[in-house]
Amino acid sequence: MSGINRNKRVVVAMSGGVDSSVTAGLLVEQGYDVQGVSLRLWEGEKGPRVCSDHRGAREIAEILDFPHTLLDLRSQFVETVVKPFAREYLRGRTPNPCIACNRDFKLGTLLDWAKEQGADYVATGHYARVARCDEDGGVLLFRGADRGKDQSYFLFALSQNQLTHTLFPLGEMQKSDVREQARRFGLPVADRPESQDICFGDYQALVRSYADEKELQGGDIVDRSGKLLGRHAGIHGITIGQRRGLGISAPQRLYVVDIEDEAKRIVVGKKEELVCEGLIARDVNWLASPGEGEIQAEVQIRYRSAAIPSVIRTTDDGACEVRFKEAFPGVSPGQAAVFYRGDQLLGGGWIERAIKGKGDRPVAPTCKLEPCA
Repeated sequence: MSGINRNKRVVVAMSGGVDSSVTAGLLVEQGYDVQGVSLRLWEGEKGPRVCSDHRGAREIAEILDFPHTLLDLRSQFVETVVKPFAREYLRGRTPNPCIACNRDFKLGTLLDWAKEQGADYVATGHYARVARCDEDGGVLLFRGADRGKDQSYFLFALSQNQLTHTLFPLGEMQKSDVREQARRFGLPVADRPESQDICFGDYQALVRSYADEKELQGGDIVDRSGKLLGRHAGIHGITIGQRRGLGISAPQRLYVVDIEDEAKRIVVGKKEELVCEGLIARDVNWLASPGEGEIQAEVQIRYRSAAIPSVIRTTDDGACEVRFKEAFPGVSPGQAAVFYRGDQLLGGGWIERAIKGKGDRPVAPTCKLEPCA
């Protein structure tokens, strides 16, 4: 593995928070030619702006003595991230907009802009690690050293080219160390609390604003036998595993176990009916070739969930069939399934559907996974 050449020019994606601010400070200290850039992506009547404080970022740039630029990408963000997010919810799926934002904006449009300015790298405050291989020039992606803050899950959709030109200076650090570094640099964000909310604010209101009347129609709530138990106000407001807010009464607790988007019907059942044997993932992006045949790996199906030991098989159309070694509850279509081997991120895709039983529509594997380009 080779290190990064110093005295290179790097564009730092700055949100105004402690992570991106310390990222910039560390790179200045290490001798990089730093330029800060904030992306104006989302703000307005449909929701607050919580992902980026460009005024705070400019203040940090002044303290650390490097230039700062604001790029207004709001219209592109609506078309690329917001509208697809709304469409997925209207299908009864649970999308993750942060993954598309990282791929298409923070390490997409920003990287293109940085190259136009003659920069060598883009840097972000993500808690993730990259290793550059001397042998073939490829890049491997790993979890951040702080497992409680690891954000590699959100980066599975990046390309080799994007990773090759990206730095993650916080990858080896703990969050407490990052705050201490902010104090050392004299930055006013050292003790700023983190935002844990989706940047759209009231996302249900946002989804409704991009829907027509037909898409917002309600439907039946039934049990597995088809017995009608009640009505719901729209599948965009329902998620797999939901128990509260369904407006039905029953002698036992019932959970949403399936969402039939075409019929706009919600199926409820006992908690044990949430258990899945695996999943089908599509639009899979491989960052490392895991070898031939069946792949032994761990699969993470939500950002905060445990990685599940699994067997993965590829299909002729590029999808993956994932079989868990032990049944796991609450697989949600639309979420990301990210594949790991230890700390290394192999790749990932989007959950098309859950596999409920061992005999549920087996998929024939192909013989080999080709190395990623």
